[in-house]
Amino acid sequence: MTSSHPLPVPCQWFSWPAAALDRRSAPRLALLFLGAVLARGRRTVTSGTRAAKLGDQFRPGYTAVAAAGKRADRIARRLLTEVAAPLVKGAGRLVPAVDDTPTARYGPHVQGAGIHHNPTPGPAGSPYVYGHVFVVLGLLVAHPARGVIALPLLARLYVRKKDLPTIDPKHRPEFRTERELAVELLRWAKPWLAPLRKPIWVVADGADARKELLKPAQALGMTVVSRPRKDAALWTVPGPKPPGRRGPAPTYGDRRIESAQRAGQRRGWTTEAFTLYGERVTRRDKTFLATWHPAGGLIRVALVDEPTGWRAYFCTEASARVADILETVADRFRPEITFRDCKEIVGAGQQQVRFVWASIGAFHVCRWTFTLTEAWAWGRPSEESVDRSESPWDSPLRRPGHADKRRARRRALLAEEIRAVRRGGMTEGEIHAAAERLLSLAS
Repeated sequence: MTSSHPLPVPCQWFSWPAAALDRRSAPRLALLFLGAVLARGRRTVTSGTRAAKLGDQFRPGYTAVAAAGKRADRIARRLLTEVAAPLVKGAGRLVPAVDDTPTARYGPHVQGAGIHHNPTPGPAGSPYVYGHVFVVLGLLVAHPARGVIALPLLARLYVRKKDLPTIDPKHRPEFRTERELAVELLRWAKPWLAPLRKPIWVVADGADARKELLKPAQALGMTVVSRPRKDAALWTVPGPKPPGRRGPAPTYGDRRIESAQRAGQRRGWTTEAFTLYGERVTRRDKTFLATWHPAGGLIRVALVDEPTGWRAYFCTEASARVADILETVADRFRPEITFRDCKEIVGAGQQQVRFVWASIGAFHVCRWTFTLTEAWAWGRPSEESVDRSESPWDSPLRRPGHADKRRARRRALLAEEIRAVRRGGMTEGEIHAAAERLLSLAS
């Protein structure tokens, strides 16, 4: 244990998701969550084990990480129902987001790793990256003062068909495309989101706006908001079925709709104010109904006149307002911010493990640590998370980032240790051991 007294409330949060494992692995996973918060430098599994004072149990610690990868669905269910669900009680609808992200890996014999497209080349400009690709399901929650935050819940490892032979047959998964994995995540989330009795709007990237995702999502009763291609084959809304005509009513119209032509027409545009990316802006927009084969029927299309040109968005709910569509699409970039913070601050992709289930478990531990930290800081004032009094060049009104919340949680853990030292009746040996713990946590 890292503490001589009962775990404080921030640490007790770690035991909620970890309780999904067996009684041997659950305590170690809870301490590894704590180690993920306290670890400094390169966030490997070893550094988290060292920070959690599990150095003498490093092998069972790795086993707990692999067990978390195998039982990720159970742990994510506890995280959703006990941590994330209370944050969306006042929301009008639930907005899960599905997106994929690569994590660079290094060294040979990393199971499931391969060469993938690099969406963020960086200064090096390499179009490809060697590592893993995860399809991540996150829940978008709106903080009253800090805007929308994406809380990652569950992920699936995408492995190319040519890379599957590198995994031992005993642990080798079946090949599934990224969109099939996204649908699997939505099917997992449906029974746990349904009890909240709110409409579910799934926001996805334009590359995922295909029939493989749209039709299964609608079959689950979910509305999808995304971006179609500018040359998407949209069709008019069919009229009523002629009297006496046999068979079902037509689903698609008989005339093609060109989005570029609609955007070039002067008539039909309106000017409205929207809240996009946390700011109140004014945009010209045009909306109309259309039918689209990948969506299986009727959709609402919204054209927006941006400074860089017109853009098209769609919603499978025909009665949706333009404001709802645009604000939901703007929130789709929150998972990208979460991906960046998980990689740069929490250390996703730095775990230095080779076994496929250990890689999946280590990735989830980083994502779940992010979610638990955000939930811990949810009801706390910004002044408690960050103090910019020693930084006069910084704006005191700027909302705290995830790094600020992570440091605040570390300070809370140190404060609990200090209060434990100040209690009466401690022997000299206990004081010496507590001082070593404090130095270890602070260094």
